This record gives sequence, structure tokens and C-alpha cells, in this order.
Amino acid sequence: MKRIAVLTSGGDGPGLNPCIRAVTRMALHQGVEVTGVHRGYDGLIGGDVRELDARAVGGIMGRGGTILGTARCQEFTTEHGQRRAIRTLNQLGAEGLVVIGGNGSLTGALQLHRLGFPVVGIPATIDNDVNGTDIAIGVDTALNTILDAIDRIKDTASSHHRAFLIETMGRNSGYLALSSGLAGGAELVLIPEIETSLEKVADVIEDTYIRGKAHCIIVVAEGWKPGCRALISYLMDRREELGFEVRLTVLGHVQRGGKPSAFDRLLATRLGAAAATALIDGARGVMVGWVGNQLSTIPLEKAVAFQKSIDREIYELSAVMNL
Repeated sequence: MKRIAVLTSGGDGPGLNPCIRAVTRMALHQGVEVTGVHRGYDGLIGGDVRELDARAVGGIMGRGGTILGTARCQEFTTEHGQRRAIRTLNQLGAEGLVVIGGNGSLTGALQLHRLGFPVVGIPATIDNDVNGTDIAIGVDTALNTILDAIDRIKDTASSHHRAFLIETMGRNSGYLALSSGLAGGAELVLIPEIETSLEKVADVIEDTYIRGKAHCIIVVAEGWKPGCRALISYLMDRREELGFEVRLTVLGHVQRGGKPSAFDRLLATRLGAAAATALIDGARGVMVGWVGNQLSTIPLEKAVAFQKSIDREIYELSAVMNL
């Protein structure tokens, strides 16, 4: 193998740049040239590429986001778009592709594999919902960003004796909300996987006030139904019963940005280097993950077969810790 390509796709997150760096430098170390693809699958179809050498990926270890950029690409969901992408790779002389991203990106990698092109995937999503890896790139940094926000909001909540709803990312997965809520000592966590009534939320706030606590912190995943807007409206109608005034903070895209943590830099480096080596050594249609504190591989078919669910034991633990 003389040349491989690498791209980042889907939602961005901390740790993508260290992963690009690791893929590039490990490939170069083995005498293989590297092409970086801009804007994910959209750039792959359009031929938006650049040569990556050791210097091109220098100084990016501590940068958030991705130097290659990322984008959604509706055309790539079709077989015609996928064949156009393979045509571009062939024209570039690339004999393999490393795809860094979440479930959607890895599903795209699987389609290329099924069309006969050598692909290896790397899980990178702050939702941590990719099957076949204990943790994905970006999760640790995002959690620490959320936790820092919870701690800060708790300070002001205690000063003013208020209840705060803190909305995290997670349209289909409650991992971020659950983990940060447990680590941040939230009184309640609301996630898409567990149904919780508006009345239950109001009861928790009222009970927290009656027990004499100075604040009430409720962490809400954005995908929880009926959603924060409906919840805040309901709580405002019952504000005289609650004891606490209620405020809403939406963390939004601040969770995706920032310098990757030490853990994410190390994880991204290990996974990126392993993926490049696996591809060059002949691996096809697999994802390199982190299982049991060591590198592991799993077929892409299994990696994207279903969305990894939350750990119910952790949810039950959070309820005990919130007493």
C-alpha cells in the first residue's frame, strides 16, 4: 500500500485533530503517503483534498475541532454518491481510507467497504453510543466541559436558592446527561431512554426545597421528551408550589469545542495509530475501538448494527446519589 486517505465526518468534537495526526504520522512511519479529505464525505465526492505530511499535522494535538473540517452529505447516502467517492479515491491513488466519526460516519464507511474499497473506522462521538468501544474520542472532554458548567451553575443556584435545568446534547442518547449528572451531584437526570413525567420533576424540586437544600440541579438531555421548553412552561405554572425559582441553561455547542483532555489526546493517538497500521496490514471493514482498557477491533457491521444504550445500573445509582 502506497497511499491512504483520512477524513472526519459528522458532528465535530475534541480529539479529532490528535487522531488525524496519529493516522498521518503512523502511516508515514511505515512509508505510506497520506491524503487528507476536507469536509467529510461531501469533500470526498467533490475531490476537496490535501497532502498531509508530518509538518502539516504539527501543532494540532491541543486544538479542538478538526483541521479537515466536516459536513453532512445527502448525496453520499445514495449508491451513486458512494461510487463517486470511490472514483475520487481511485483517482488520488488512495488504496485505503480511515474514517473518523460516529454512527452515521461509520455506516458510510461500511457502505464503501461493501462496494469493495478498503476502509477502517475510528469511533469519535461525544454521545458515546457506538457499539464495540467502551468510550469514543471526544467523550471525556465533553463530559468535563459539562461538569465544569454544572459546578459553576450550582454556585449561583446555591447563592440565590434556585432550581436550574441544564440541557446537554444527546438527541438519542442520554450518556452525557447521565454521566455528568452523576458526577456533578444533580438532583435529577432526564434522558431519552427513561420516561419521566412532568409531575415527577415538579415533585423532585418541591421535595428538594422542603428538605432544606440550597439548590436543585436537574440535568436534561436534549432528546428527552417532552423537552425543556415544555418542562419550564409547566414548572412556571406551578412555581408557587415549588419553593425554588426555576431557570434554564442550554449548554449547546460549547460541549463540542475546546482543547481535548489528556485522556482524549491519548485515546485518539492510540486509535489513530492502530487504525493506520491495521489498514496498511490488510484489515478491511473493521472499526478500531477501546475495550477493557486495550485496543480492540470489531466488524463495521456490528459497530453500526445498533446504538449502544446507557447502563441502567448507573441510572439507578444516580437516583440513590441524588437523595
